[in-house]
Amino acid sequence: MRTTGYAAQSAETPLAPFTFERRDLRPNDVAMDILYCGVCHSDLHTARSDWPWTIYPVVPGHEIVGRVTAVGPEVTRYKVGDAVAVGCMVDSCQHCDQCRKGEEQLCREGNTGTYSARDRITGEATQGGYSRHLVVREEFVLRVPDGLDLARAAPLLCAGITTYSPLRTWGVVAGSRVGVIGLGGLGHMAVKLASGMGAHVTVLSRTPDKEADARDLGADAFLVSADAEAMTRAASGFDLIIDTVPVRHDLNPYLPLLDVDGTLVLVGQVGPMDEFSSLPLLGGRRRVAGSPIGGIRETQEMLDFCAETNILPEVEMIRMDQINEAYERMERSDVRYRFVIDMASLSDAA
Repeated sequence: MRTTGYAAQSAETPLAPFTFERRDLRPNDVAMDILYCGVCHSDLHTARSDWPWTIYPVVPGHEIVGRVTAVGPEVTRYKVGDAVAVGCMVDSCQHCDQCRKGEEQLCREGNTGTYSARDRITGEATQGGYSRHLVVREEFVLRVPDGLDLARAAPLLCAGITTYSPLRTWGVVAGSRVGVIGLGGLGHMAVKLASGMGAHVTVLSRTPDKEADARDLGADAFLVSADAEAMTRAASGFDLIIDTVPVRHDLNPYLPLLDVDGTLVLVGQVGPMDEFSSLPLLGGRRRVAGSPIGGIRETQEMLDFCAETNILPEVEMIRMDQINEAYERMERSDVRYRFVIDMASLSDAA
């Protein structure tokens, strides 16, 4: 089908209206109208070619909520009219050990990203959710549970699962001591989700400015990382720390905060980090780990959990023609806490 969206034509050009073709339905495909699309920092990085894999022109957007308009003859899980969602990937090999155990994000052959990747059959560039329509294979479509606000749910498809997955992987339960570094799009979801699991949640920030917001989001405590005495008192006080900072930074102040066998998980920065000492790791059997998004099964679990516990992102709704301004504001950290595009505005914008 012929459709419209907003695309970057190069790293130097703003996003602008763009007309392109979505593929005809394959037997196992689901077609949907896109209702809402979250705006992720990854969208900005890709549009600006901050990472080495951008394929231009690129239509960003991998936090997608929509409604089914058509299904292929082999589709069994969805029907026309269903509320559905698509996250950061739209395909994988489906036969490696990771795919077979529901960890498609770790596919041995590499998963296919929702945008700026290559279709596994045709080799064409995938295009994302800043558009009117989407066509995706059934296995990568998620069901939006009843009761989950469609207008606010989109950021769960990236920010939500990126923080939910490490909480589950490292076994957070009621009473776990969880620290969250940074209180942006990822950080505020980590706070809400960890709190929803019954953990004791502490937000770590360089200044005290965000303490009221952190507590409103569900944090039990707030730790100013620039306060050396407070940091010393907090030593060995955390089972898990989720580091959501999206730029290169120093881990050394945070490693002594982990208890024995504690883990600091990086989910924000993609790329180089400052050097850090191994002494706190060796002295406390502590770990530094990384975590991407979760698999499809875990993402559906996260959506169901959020519906059951009424956990939703804090969002600011924007029109499609405000996307370049939104990118500029994201660079200034001027958003609380996630932009969502009302895709009904695309018609006027295009």
